[in-house]
Amino acid sequence: MKSSDRFGDLIDRIARLRDPVDGCPWDRAQDHKSLRPYMLEEAYEAIAAIDSGVAEGICDELGDVLLQVVLHAQIASEAGEFSMDDVIDGLIAKLVRRHPHVFGDASSDLPTILERWNAIKSQEKASHKPILPPLIEARKFVDARIIRGQQPLCAEKLGAEEKAGLGILLAIADAWKDGFEPEISLRKAIDAINSQPCEAGT
Repeated sequence: MKSSDRFGDLIDRIARLRDPVDGCPWDRAQDHKSLRPYMLEEAYEAIAAIDSGVAEGICDELGDVLLQVVLHAQIASEAGEFSMDDVIDGLIAKLVRRHPHVFGDASSDLPTILERWNAIKSQEKASHKPILPPLIEARKFVDARIIRGQQPLCAEKLGAEEKAGLGILLAIADAWKDGFEPEISLRKAIDAINSQPCEAGT
């Protein structure tokens, strides 16, 4: 069976779960807001699976992430807001818009690609203000301000607490420069230290 047919089958099954007569009571009771914790949970579990390097685990967790996407689209479709087709169409349009060096004849050197990417994103009108975990927001900040913007962070007028935060920002910048996502690196460090506790006096 083609992947497109399998995807259609998945959409049909999610719709069946939401059926008001013979669907699943739990699935029928969900809305966008009630599913927020599960979207976050599944994303973290997918990251953990990727870190494990076990293909079977990655495959399983990606399925759970996809479930969240299709379930949200089904809820929206029932409310007449948008459909799974709208989600896919919007994604395709975004991919084409953000990659003119692939789908057009724009320059394909990496510095230009990164500069153009950010310019395109800034022109796109977001319908919401993203709420990111502090470490991810800080990583995006140092990437734009320090790494690509090459703008120093001035500390002369900062108080003690702000200077402590600045030290964290610089550590995040160093991690990102070395190719590590700070939040994931921090979680790995905590897990590693917890699994190998130091002996007293060391």
